[in-house]
Amino acid sequence: MDWLDAMNRAVEYLEANLTEKLDIEKVAKIALSSPFHFQRMYHMMTGVTIAEYVRRRRLTLAAQDILSGKKIIDVAYRYGYETPEAFTKAFGKMHGICPSAARGLGANLKAYPKLSFHISIKGDEDMNYKIVDKESFTVVGKQRRMTMVNEENFIQVAKFWDDCVKDGSYQWISSKAGKLGVLGIFKDFDKDEFNYIVGVEEIKDTLPKGYVSATIPAATWAVFESVGALPEALVDIIRRVYSEWFPATGYQHDCCTPGLEVYPEGDKHSPDYRCEYWVPVKK
Repeated sequence: MDWLDAMNRAVEYLEANLTEKLDIEKVAKIALSSPFHFQRMYHMMTGVTIAEYVRRRRLTLAAQDILSGKKIIDVAYRYGYETPEAFTKAFGKMHGICPSAARGLGANLKAYPKLSFHISIKGDEDMNYKIVDKESFTVVGKQRRMTMVNEENFIQVAKFWDDCVKDGSYQWISSKAGKLGVLGIFKDFDKDEFNYIVGVEEIKDTLPKGYVSATIPAATWAVFESVGALPEALVDIIRRVYSEWFPATGYQHDCCTPGLEVYPEGDKHSPDYRCEYWVPVKK
């Protein structure tokens, strides 16, 4: 339950600092995770990004402040908007009316509630996994630096895969795939950035220009199999890993070790396609 408690402490910190600048690194530390993995698992579990959750909560509280008689310009600055115009636009997008109209009799406003995390046990769905101790190994592939500012990484990683297919990199990488297959690797987390590699286990060939080599340290991994078309099947497994498996097993995420997605050869849109999600863990 330590992991579940940590996630709820992270939410409490967000709630206590809605009028301050969002500090993902600090929130992730409270959640016993890296910034990247915290943002990812939060989105997987709740269906919204952290930035979107904070935005909705701020605008919910902003509406209450306006109803209590506070000046709109003061409310705008209180919740981090640089101009009243930006606040009015965001307020209207969520509530469907402008801030001044919120004071009107019978005005319809929306409220986004505070979230909390609870353990979920589904007896009708088994989660098959294995614990693997793997020695350090080397990977090669194409690498791109990703930013977590405004959670752009969700878009950037998908685009990187598309770019690798378009420029032929994926075809070259997949032709060199070993036992594991093609890998998606998250590593080198530093504040708001991390490196993402589309690659394979080390090969003997001379690397073409623009390719990199990286060492994955020895670690203990929880390995989960995903069965079904991508990305939906894998997303569902990842969501269940964080919402069910971690709270139920007592393992903690090893945020200092890269995370892996393992893609064997096959039709990734087939309902029978099998891939794996490797999560570095510690007791």
